[in-house]
Amino acid sequence: MTTYRSLLLIPMLMALGACELMQPVDDPVPAKLDDLERRMQAIERVVQNQSLVNLTQQVGTLERRDDEIQGRVETLEHGSQTTADRQRQLYADLDDRIRELESALSARNSVSVMEGGTLSPGQLPVPGGSDRDNYQAAFELLKEQRYEPAAMAFKQFLVTYPDSQLADNAQYWLAESYYVTQAFDDALAAFEVVINDFRRSRKVPDALLKMGYCNYELKRWDSARDALRRVQADYPETTAARLAGQRLTRMEEEGV
Repeated sequence: MTTYRSLLLIPMLMALGACELMQPVDDPVPAKLDDLERRMQAIERVVQNQSLVNLTQQVGTLERRDDEIQGRVETLEHGSQTTADRQRQLYADLDDRIRELESALSARNSVSVMEGGTLSPGQLPVPGGSDRDNYQAAFELLKEQRYEPAAMAFKQFLVTYPDSQLADNAQYWLAESYYVTQAFDDALAAFEVVINDFRRSRKVPDALLKMGYCNYELKRWDSARDALRRVQADYPETTAARLAGQRLTRMEEEGV
């Protein structure tokens, strides 16, 4: 019996020995997968780096093109602005020359119409003309020393164009047309209108000076001095103030 058991154990022991003699072998698949992963990552880095380089180059090219386009646009804008400015200047110059010619023509026509006579009450020098046309025509009459038609022209101008920007000048030259014809009372009243109704006009200092002159001619010495001194006080450093001082000196020398 013992011998039989021993015989049974022998194959079992031999099988165990064979198992102990076999060594485990490493699986090559995980290693290959790791190697492939590393190679893939390396390739991806190269591709990414190359893409960045290409992208950077493309951005640089686009920026240069944008700068070129911007430069061309600015050049065109500058040229366009310069051309527009030149055209505006030419237009303004041409417009001024046309206005001067129109005014001169209107004044010439009005004077030629009145050479055979004088203006009727209520008649404009240039019927249907603008305020500037009629003002210029009246002023031409004054320069030609045709004081009566000039006064009538300025009076009708003020009636027809009371809101004209030339109204203060027209009122002043109306008064002047009276003054030069020695109608001192009428001139005094007309100059006073300039001072009272057109207080911001550049003609105010001259009108005040002429009021002093009118009072001087009318021998109203105190009123003359008051007007002349007011010119000096209110409008110093002007030609009117200098002339006022000269007339005051003359009055002092004359003892009036």
